[in-house]
Amino acid sequence: MRIDIGDDEQPEISLIALIDCIFFLLMFFMVATSFKHQADVQPHKALAITLPDSAVSFERSTAAPHTLLIGADVKGGLYWDNDPVSQETLRERLHAQARRDPEVSVRVAADGRVPYQAVIHLLDLCQFEGLTHVSLQARAGG
Repeated sequence: MRIDIGDDEQPEISLIALIDCIFFLLMFFMVATSFKHQADVQPHKALAITLPDSAVSFERSTAAPHTLLIGADVKGGLYWDNDPVSQETLRERLHAQARRDPEVSVRVAADGRVPYQAVIHLLDLCQFEGLTHVSLQARAGG
C-alpha cells in the first residue's frame, strides 16, 4: 500500500547560501592579499626603529651618564643596548641590573608603529624588577 504524502517537490539550490559563500570567499581573498611584506629593511642600524616625534625640544646633557637602553621594533624584536635579545634574556638582564644598581636609569625606545601594549609590557618588566627611573625616548621636535 502506497501512502500519498503530497506532490513531489523538485530540489532547488538556495541562492541565499550560495551568495553567502561567494561573499565569504571574496572577503577572504581581499583580506589575504592586502598584507604587505617589508622587503627593504636597513641592515645593522643601531636600532631598527623609527621613534615617534616629540613636540618639546630637549637637550642630551640632561640625560643620566649611564643609561640602559631597551627597545622594541615593529616586528616584535627586543633589544638590550642595541643587541637583539629574547624576552627571557631581557627579563634576566633587568633582574641582574636591578640587583646591582636599582637606581640606574632605563630608557625605553620603541618604534612609533609598535603597539602600545608592547611598550606597556617593557614598562611593566622594569617596574616588576624594581627599576623606577624609566623614561621613554622620542625624537626631538623641531
